Amino acid sequence: MLTDYHVHMAETGDLDVDYLRTYIQKAKNEGIQELGISEHAYFFQETKDILSNPWVNNRRTLDFDIYQQMFDEAEKQGLPIKMGIEMDYMPGKEKEMEAFIDTHPFDYVIGSVHWIDDWGIDLAIYREEYEKRDLKEVYEQYFDRVVTLAESGLFDFVGHIDVIKVFGYRPDDRDFLIQQYKRAAEALASTNTLIEISTAGLRKPVGELYPDPDLLRICKEAGVGIVLCSDAHKPDHIGYRYDAAIDLAKSAGYIHVHTFTNRKAERHPVG
Repeated sequence: MLTDYHVHMAETGDLDVDYLRTYIQKAKNEGIQELGISEHAYFFQETKDILSNPWVNNRRTLDFDIYQQMFDEAEKQGLPIKMGIEMDYMPGKEKEMEAFIDTHPFDYVIGSVHWIDDWGIDLAIYREEYEKRDLKEVYEQYFDRVVTLAESGLFDFVGHIDVIKVFGYRPDDRDFLIQQYKRAAEALASTNTLIEISTAGLRKPVGELYPDPDLLRICKEAGVGIVLCSDAHKPDHIGYRYDAAIDLAKSAGYIHVHTFTNRKAERHPVG
């Protein structure tokens, strides 16, 4: 079984069935049996009470009804697609996030950490901020959010769990990193929250898969399940470098991936 659940459309095309078909066809060509669209929640007006800052507000241009209508039409046409969403996890906004999630019929919900307060940690315009901060403190703040994301129990899996490495900034202290990985894995296991193996990092400056092999191994030892994702932002990204993702999964001892329907997970042999 191959999945690609972390997929975006709005930045490169319209949220309609015609554009969706190009994603579905690419998934078919790549041998992916389970495809899901998980648009960034911040695009929708309904999320303004969860995350609001100038960068996000400039991009909040859609009503959720447009998204829902695409999936409704896809269902009428018998197209094989799962309905997801990627939400920016914001500490202290758990009630608002829960209300948004519960209002819509998602097959799965991705929780991701893109912001430490008003710092967009994976945005190129904020890259220089890494040069101004203590990297240990940055990583601790980031994994604090991963832990509380997992503990919230709101999400089915975490997106690009170590995206904090996106520009290649990492503390030299490996023992410190292992400590962060272990506390994240414990929190994930406690709420049965999965992680994705994402090939997106291979397209980023860091040039690595998410997660780090040690982090994946620690998650496996803790009993944390996986999905496979590309974090596609256009059809060509679907299934990108999945050979590397499968190799990483197997190297950590994973033999199963998960699929989702109506927020219920099922296990399948990987690959």
